[in-house]
Amino acid sequence: KDFEQVLRISMTILITGASGFVGSAVLQHLQDINASVRPVLRSTASASREISYAEETMLVPTLDANTNWSAALVGVETIVHCAARVHVIHDEVEDPLTEYRRINVEGTLNLARRAVTAGVRRFIFISSIKVNGESTQPGRPFNAEDVPAPEDAYGISKAEAEAGLQQLAHETRMELVIIRPVLVYGPGVKGNFASLLRWLQCGLPLPLGSIKNNRRSLLALDNLVDLICICINHPRAAGQTFLVSDDEDLSTIDLLQRMSQVIGYPTRLLPVPLAALRLAARVLGKSNMVERLIGSLQVDITKTRDLLGWRPLLTVDEGLRRLMQGRQ
Repeated sequence: KDFEQVLRISMTILITGASGFVGSAVLQHLQDINASVRPVLRSTASASREISYAEETMLVPTLDANTNWSAALVGVETIVHCAARVHVIHDEVEDPLTEYRRINVEGTLNLARRAVTAGVRRFIFISSIKVNGESTQPGRPFNAEDVPAPEDAYGISKAEAEAGLQQLAHETRMELVIIRPVLVYGPGVKGNFASLLRWLQCGLPLPLGSIKNNRRSLLALDNLVDLICICINHPRAAGQTFLVSDDEDLSTIDLLQRMSQVIGYPTRLLPVPLAALRLAARVLGKSNMVERLIGSLQVDITKTRDLLGWRPLLTVDEGLRRLMQGRQ
């Protein structure tokens, strides 16, 4: 790819959250093409054992309004900002929104302001589809121009960070690119996706056989990494917000069947009525988790495809196979 030739010779790219699920994959890809990268870690203990970190690795223990980025930003042309306080299902913090804002809003805007002072050319912000909302009606996907409608503290913090970054970019010459991924899966995935895999591998029946009319967009980690790297240097990415997915929407049953085929285990699904599922979820305090399995969340990536000429590298089946290879 032409952009890879440019990256090899001309720019230093700062990657925050370089030990995380997305950040480490971006770092690995850029190292593979010999790009000049400067990973940022919270500590040496957070470094992934599978990745050889560059000599320029920076330790930045906190991400908030007071973080000093001066040394890390010297000579940097592009920032890929993956670091964040991620969505926490069982949050034990007394005031989750304040904590999300401290890191995801104040920490991000502090980095961006210091980046402007340091002369950084482009700031790529890895946001979340939660900025758009939690669910869609089948056949009515989110698009990049929708008015933000976040519902939880994490989504609110990402929306506020986006707004602050857009204002800063408007007032300065720094180019801003916002990427809102849907659910990302790949080697190292955690949360509900990993739980479903474990259940399927145990061979136990799942009470999800009635969830056949919903549609959900998914995103293979390799597809997200490819789009991020395209946005590092694509001239038409500046000033834009992009939604991204594998461009194939599945029902929950479709997904479970695809996963079963990949892992080589039969799919055992019980056709429990949706109303019964919702009632049981309320009793067990699992309503949010069950609604994510029952509901729809689709995104329209037409803008991403057309403006950047981008297509997903992997299909859903290929992404699932890559996931399982990484778990072996």
